[in-house]
Amino acid sequence: MDTQYTRSGVRMRLHHRQPGALNWLLLPGGPGIGSESLEALAACLEVPGAVWLVDLPGDGANLASPGTDPFAAWPQVLLEAAEAVTDPVFVGHSTGGMYLLSTPALEKHLRGLALLDTAPDCSWHAEYVAMTERRPLPAFTAAMAAYAQDGSLENLTALVVASAEWNFNPRGLADGRAMLSRMPYNREAIEWSDQHFDHVYKAQWWPQAMPVLRLWGADDHIVSQRAWSAPAFSTPNVLAREIPDAGHFPWIENPAAVREAFGEFSERLLR
Repeated sequence: MDTQYTRSGVRMRLHHRQPGALNWLLLPGGPGIGSESLEALAACLEVPGAVWLVDLPGDGANLASPGTDPFAAWPQVLLEAAEAVTDPVFVGHSTGGMYLLSTPALEKHLRGLALLDTAPDCSWHAEYVAMTERRPLPAFTAAMAAYAQDGSLENLTALVVASAEWNFNPRGLADGRAMLSRMPYNREAIEWSDQHFDHVYKAQWWPQAMPVLRLWGADDHIVSQRAWSAPAFSTPNVLAREIPDAGHFPWIENPAAVREAFGEFSERLLR
């Protein structure tokens, strides 16, 4: 992949390019999981322009960032990625979308914003915890105990893989487990977000005119969509699409519906 870095170490890897001026910047969730988690999303998109996989400094496998504290400018450093290309369209999955909504300076630079299986505030977290209590996974409980004793990368990976039944429906479970098992993870990024972001997050801006795609899997058990019911988020510029028969990574189970939604979104961007 063609790879470039911003001055603060945001990594941008070109996945593919098609005719068109737009630059699609795909930001993973997690935190701690690399943008490799979005490769299948990138592959299913048929959008005009270039599709980039973006990693914050210190996240996933992006460890070669300048300075001693890669998290010092999280998440505002995302502005550097938007400034590095023309006509940027940021696409944030899960926590990645929350980071985008915590960076108001992006509004003046983006052509569009896509929010995938994300939330406008931290209320989703309590609902997630309640879900895990209603739908306990013994393998996850065992993996959590092992990780608490030894926070190795191997145990972290096993913990994430053990959560697969919450992330994917039965149709996508095998492919989902395989994807999660080969991802790069970063414990330091997880800890930073838990201590400084996850439990206090609230969106700091909302586009009033810029085209927005809000997309989520109908079977997503990770991030509740309940908070989006507030009238402030139902502005005319928003294209909302629920992806049927799909979970927290809806392009795994239903790539055709995700591709179609992005096609609609592309048409709005190019009007």
